[in-house]
Amino acid sequence: MEVGDGVDSESKSQRRVGLLYDERMCKHSTPDGEPHPENPDRIKVIWNKLQAASIPQRCVLLDAKEAEDKHILAVHSQNHVNLIKNISSKQFDSRRNRIASKLNSIYLNEGSSEAAYLAAGSAIEVTERVAKGEVDSAVAIIRPPGHHAEEDEAMGFCLFNNVAIAASYLLNEKPELLIKKILIVDWDVHHGNATQKMFWKDPRVLFFSVHRHEFGTFYPATDDGFYTMIGEGPGSGYNINVPWENSQCGDADYFAVWEHILLPVTKEFNPDLIIVSAGFDAAIGDPLGGCRITPHGYSVMLKKLMNFADGKIVLALEGGYNFESIAKSMLACVEVLLEDKPILGSSVAYPFESTWRVIQAVRKKLSAYWPSLADELPEELTNRKAPPAVYVPNSSSDSEAEEDDESQKVSEHLEEVLQDIIEPLSKLKVAESNQDHAACNSNTWRSELSKVDIWYAAFGSNLWLKRLLCYIEGGQVDGLQKPCVGSVDKTSPKEIMWKTFPYRLFFGREFSLSWGPGGVAFLDPESNSQDKTYICLYRITLEQFNDLLVQENHEGYVMSSPLFDLTALNSVTVEEPHSLQVRLEKGWYRNVVYLGKEHDIPILTMTCTPSEIEGFKSGEHALCAPAINYANMIVRGLVEGKQLSQEEAMAYIQEASTKGL
Repeated sequence: MEVGDGVDSESKSQRRVGLLYDERMCKHSTPDGEPHPENPDRIKVIWNKLQAASIPQRCVLLDAKEAEDKHILAVHSQNHVNLIKNISSKQFDSRRNRIASKLNSIYLNEGSSEAAYLAAGSAIEVTERVAKGEVDSAVAIIRPPGHHAEEDEAMGFCLFNNVAIAASYLLNEKPELLIKKILIVDWDVHHGNATQKMFWKDPRVLFFSVHRHEFGTFYPATDDGFYTMIGEGPGSGYNINVPWENSQCGDADYFAVWEHILLPVTKEFNPDLIIVSAGFDAAIGDPLGGCRITPHGYSVMLKKLMNFADGKIVLALEGGYNFESIAKSMLACVEVLLEDKPILGSSVAYPFESTWRVIQAVRKKLSAYWPSLADELPEELTNRKAPPAVYVPNSSSDSEAEEDDESQKVSEHLEEVLQDIIEPLSKLKVAESNQDHAACNSNTWRSELSKVDIWYAAFGSNLWLKRLLCYIEGGQVDGLQKPCVGSVDKTSPKEIMWKTFPYRLFFGREFSLSWGPGGVAFLDPESNSQDKTYICLYRITLEQFNDLLVQENHEGYVMSSPLFDLTALNSVTVEEPHSLQVRLEKGWYRNVVYLGKEHDIPILTMTCTPSEIEGFKSGEHALCAPAINYANMIVRGLVEGKQLSQEEAMAYIQEASTKGL
């Protein structure tokens, strides 16, 4: 049933905006209720925010519809469609979790099929309504998201590629609607890898993605998102990537990209319709994105796009994992679509130097296809830049899904920090000096701790040297679903040795973002002569150990001072063994344990807190066998470290997985 056909005289000047939400898409959730960033509350908080602002009453409410297989098959393979269609049926009950564990960052449950079909079908529904002119623009509050879903594989929380299905439907199934050219703007913080591939050779679709890339180390951690990827054959020049080199990009950086790449190209392309892959994980406060777009920033970007395609714009939700920012950002966008009036407020913001560098590289690469990009940007423009971005670790932690509740809110402190960035140049000088002071303090403790060696005792996936080096040098290994940013000091371990210790190895929890369904390794810090755990000792600095602590526990934590300093080191070495919980409110490896000394150098490891150990023993926390990729890391470490054969290593893990605490 549609609502909103009757409008009073006051609202006649408003644009007609279609709005689609259906709670059935909330049925897709983690199998056992484990916390996960991509969860049903994402769309609920958006809907509640819009309701509180009386937005639905001003819109044309549209009904969700399930997509037909023939329309999904335009971009996905038959095998993939068959899998998603049937994965929630009873015949897959015993295999569902195993199938999900083999995919990249995917969970599946009894509601996944229906939600996926509704998300894809709803994207088609709102896009067709806009194309027909029944509404001026439309918003689809849908999940699971779609822009990572490849032709033959679900990945990155995405099952079907909703936006690609909708675009293909209009271009190939509805020629009478005269939508011959579509611009897809993907402002999700992650690269729209699958959407790019689906229109790689198609000049009817101009695909534009601005995203964190960091030279292929940020998810999905490939070279596909680099600016040199411009399409192929007839599609050459119709694929535009703007790959950020660092985190913390905000309004100023995105505005610069709009003005100097997207808008001039859009004017040349002259699309008949615009679809926005509207992920809000580049918003300030997002636990996975690490960028700083404000609701005002999103409203400005959208307002500028409304000048094209006669304002025929569709917003289809993608990512976004901070409840407060995702709700505020979507509200700001819907208000822009509804009111079609100037955006109040302004910001004299300056992009990062790296932003100008990326913009110039993109313009140079695409200038042969788009004459509007041919001119050099004046130095007086590109010299206006913000101070360099400070180091913010991007975790590949197994505990990301247990973010502190406060990470779901945009803190007043972060808002204040943002204001420092959008002040005029005269005030930026003050911000620069403050930042220099903070950097000086950071360098002081780092310099001090870089001179202190410790042995880091690894007992889980870090038994494999290549996996440990991800935390030191940055990057990703096969089987790891998210890349690591690495430590500030990327020096490899000075020494490596193996020992066995009389502690109990066990596997707990049921899901991790790094590995998917399955437990991860923990160590019971209580010594027992009947237990035996293989441990690889890496000689690293105390500074590197602090960076490792952050990456294992809390994505986005800004370490202005060490989590584990010399005072803490002295305190834990008083007794053997002794442990100390670091000052992080959430995280699975917050308990630093002292295991003695080797060559008079202290041995430190990290595991769960004593209270969590008791939770595992009581059954409050789940014991669970490790994910296959995670187990393989441990096996490779033991085999390449010449501690056990492959068969012995597998038996070692099996025993630790099944033996009760």
